[in-house]
Amino acid sequence: MTDAPLAWFDTFLRGVPGLLGEAPVTIHVQGDGGRWLDLADWPPPATATTWYLHTGGFLATDAPTASCEPDRYRYDPADATPAVGGIGMLTGGPQDNRALEARPDVLTYTSAALSEPLVLIGPVEADLCVESSLDHTDFFVRLCDVAPDGTSRNVCDGLRRFVPDAIVRADDGTFRASVPMWPVGHRFAAGHRLRVQVSSGAHPVYARNPGTGEPVATATELRVADQAVHHRPGRLSSITLPDASAVASP
Repeated sequence: MTDAPLAWFDTFLRGVPGLLGEAPVTIHVQGDGGRWLDLADWPPPATATTWYLHTGGFLATDAPTASCEPDRYRYDPADATPAVGGIGMLTGGPQDNRALEARPDVLTYTSAALSEPLVLIGPVEADLCVESSLDHTDFFVRLCDVAPDGTSRNVCDGLRRFVPDAIVRADDGTFRASVPMWPVGHRFAAGHRLRVQVSSGAHPVYARNPGTGEPVATATELRVADQAVHHRPGRLSSITLPDASAVASP
């Protein structure tokens, strides 16, 4: 864990030669057969692929074509959706998310099993069509790697906090929620599935949103948010993933 940064410091602060490779970028691709990969630039060449959320908790690269009801959940800051793995300093990293995904305040969308490995390297962003009963609210999105035995391990995630000035509602009350996520470097093995979680919290890695606009450190009132995620023509929700399989395959 410390070899790479120490080598960088020794090279540029102490002038020790021969510690760094010639490539300007070196990353660790996690997942199946995790390995270090040297890159000429960041991000590497990749195909931005859009995966759409579908009714019934399905995830696919084809967009929904039929009208359907949105998926709904209730976020209660008094029982805030907890953080499991991710970017937490002490409790971060990849962890089994199945207990988290069983909560009623977490939506999941899962792809079919992959017929061949998929390597994702680069930036990730979710684009959701949502509703909220509040003007102060959060949307949290996470990408997971689901093994054949059902284990669901987090790969990357991100949270966006909305305030009234950032919400532009359509006539039906929906609004766009673009959620930038942490960059990915992950190889999904054949037979594995992609899963996208949507919720409204990952406490305490991201401080719970009280729903009132009060500062999170001093808030005294908690308001419940009724949330909805749409996935129909004209009201699509998706996540864009950088497919680098062509340049990063073993």
